[in-house]
Amino acid sequence: MAVLHAWRAARVTPLGELNAPPRMTAVALRLAVQVVLVWSLWRGLYAHSGTTAGLSRDQAVTYAVLAVLASRLRELDQFTGRDTVLQHMHFGTIVYWYLRPLPPQRYYALRAAGEQLYGLAWALAGYLVCLAAGIVEPPRSAAVAGVFVLSMLLGQWVLYYVMLVLDQLCFWTIRNNAAMLILLFAQNLLSGVYAPLWFFPDWFVTMSAFLPFQATLSVPLSLYVGRIPLSDAAFQLSVQAAWVVALALFTRLLWRRAARRVISQGG
Repeated sequence: MAVLHAWRAARVTPLGELNAPPRMTAVALRLAVQVVLVWSLWRGLYAHSGTTAGLSRDQAVTYAVLAVLASRLRELDQFTGRDTVLQHMHFGTIVYWYLRPLPPQRYYALRAAGEQLYGLAWALAGYLVCLAAGIVEPPRSAAVAGVFVLSMLLGQWVLYYVMLVLDQLCFWTIRNNAAMLILLFAQNLLSGVYAPLWFFPDWFVTMSAFLPFQATLSVPLSLYVGRIPLSDAAFQLSVQAAWVVALALFTRLLWRRAARRVISQGG
């Protein structure tokens, strides 16, 4: 029975897309357009230069395209299923999360796992197509590939907790649309989604080192393209693991405090 509950929770958001073929077509088209535009942009930026910020043209293009593909891991339409924390708080139905057979924190984790596995299928398919087309470079060695996979796993784990903290803010702010937009922009900027962090000033890079955002994407992609050498991989992986532990403890505390704010009438 527990396995059945877990399976039902994990497939909530993916089913919303699988049952809507036009939405899947739109996702594929948007992803293809993003990859082409990013590929064209970075090739154009490096048209008259060699190495910039420690990155060659091929490294920069590979980094940027992989960042677009990685964004599909958590970029699903949760609002259609009306099962986001923000919506439940707005409609006063968050109390039902505490009446289900699964605890709310486990339900949230299982649903996020299903979303990331579904997003991984999109990202992996896009990666194979880009690799075959020569848009991105392959890993320089099997060791680099292995470290990249491990770092990406830890990065997605950190990202899960970062997004969880944003959702947990709803228990105190009820409607935090503005805060969500600001924090999502900060996440994308500081994690290197818009551009590799090495293109930013030194003070910006130093500041971001004290935040968990770059551990979500910048570190894995930098290991892949070789901007971070394998000799520094152990340190970077340990930092990512430390953020996982710290955020896990923090969100666990927030879950406990959030439960005290839920009343029988709803949110």
